[in-house]
Amino acid sequence: MPLYAAETKKAIEHIQTTGAKVVCIQLPDGMKPYAKEIEAEISSKTGARVLIWLGSNFGACDIPLGLSKMGIDLLISWGHNIFHKKQEGW
Repeated sequence: MPLYAAETKKAIEHIQTTGAKVVCIQLPDGMKPYAKEIEAEISSKTGARVLIWLGSNFGACDIPLGLSKMGIDLLISWGHNIFHKKQEGW
């Protein structure tokens, strides 16, 4: 994955910390060709079932709906840039 630092180590640590068993990964279009590679690394190192979201990912406000109804414990959404969350809220 030469163009992106996928930060899978950070994702794996978060999955292990939260104990999530079913994880959905949401990737921007530029990273989707690497989805299977990311899925394989995460599932092999955590034992979690990893589902790949095939819909859109246009940013922090583009969150898939209905994940809890699908039994998803955790959503990990990747972007092309660092997300700067405000301390006082959105």
